[in-house]
This record gives sequence, C-alpha cells and structure tokens, in this order.
Amino acid sequence: VQLQASGGGLVQAGGSLRLSCAASGRTFAMGWFRQAPGKGREFVTTMAWSGGDTYYAASVKGRFTISRDNAKNTMYLQMNSLKPEDTAVYYCAAARYLASRAGVYEIWGQGTLVTVSS
Repeated sequence: VQLQASGGGLVQAGGSLRLSCAASGRTFAMGWFRQAPGKGREFVTTMAWSGGDTYYAASVKGRFTISRDNAKNTMYLQMNSLKPEDTAVYYCAAARYLASRAGVYEIWGQGTLVTVSS
C-alpha cells in the first residue's frame, strides 16, 4: 500500500482546508497525524475503512472531521476553524487496527504542509 497526501496550503485563522489521502490499497484503518516545527508527531484522528467509530485528539475534536470514499480509496480530513497552532506537516498513515499511537502505523504518506496565519 502506498499513500499520497495532498491539500495542504496557507490559510488564515478561522478558515478551512480539506486534506486528501489517496491509497493504492487498503489496510484496516487509516489515520492522520501532524508534526509541528520542533515537536514530535501528534495523533489527530483515525477511522476504519469499513466505517464505524472515529477517534479524535482533544485539540481538534469538533473542528476536524475524518471521512472516506471507498470507491476512490481516498480518506479525507476536513479542517474547520483553523488556528495558528494547527500549523504542521500533516501525514496520513495506514494500520492494521485503530490506534492513536504512531508506532502502530506501518505505512506513511509523504506529508502535506498546513500553515495557519494569525
């Protein structure tokens, strides 16, 4: 499985962006992580390709939404009400089960930069 993330860019605080992650195949679950400058990789959200429960980091809950299009093998991250502290490189990743720990994810996309200006 290969992952290709896209959709990052520069947006003003309060704005929105939608990230996409195109997958060449499927594992059980997909997740989004982010890494801000000088910080470690942080869990954002995850869901299974089959649907069902979704999980979010407290810092993004209520503002970000993960979704999928099974026909296109693509997972999305809709980000609303963006804040400067959301600035980071966002990565999509694939795992055999739902988890918030980055080490569980075996396959990673290349990352897409999101910059939120104040």
